[in-house]
Amino acid sequence: MLKDDLRRKKIVSLTDVFTKDKSLSKLRLTISESEVVSEFENIFPNFTSSVKALTVKNSILYLSVENSVLKSELHLQRNLMIEKINKHFKRKIVLNIKFKSI
Repeated sequence: MLKDDLRRKKIVSLTDVFTKDKSLSKLRLTISESEVVSEFENIFPNFTSSVKALTVKNSILYLSVENSVLKSELHLQRNLMIEKINKHFKRKIVLNIKFKSI
């Protein structure tokens, strides 16, 4: 009887459930946002000592910057940084960047 029940039900992989189930969209977004923070140093290895990714909320990446001069320079390069991050993840995760001087 159990075998018959299993045959009637469509078996779906966990990957399909996670990637396609609409009720998990917020979880997928949260995971994607945390990946940006954890991968930031790999995407921008030259920034490891002077810039730190703090968090991503509502598609806004918050960065802590060592000094105001660097903050101004990064602000000018913001669109290029957004493009590079989204290209790295092959989807739009970050739409804006906000900078905070330490």
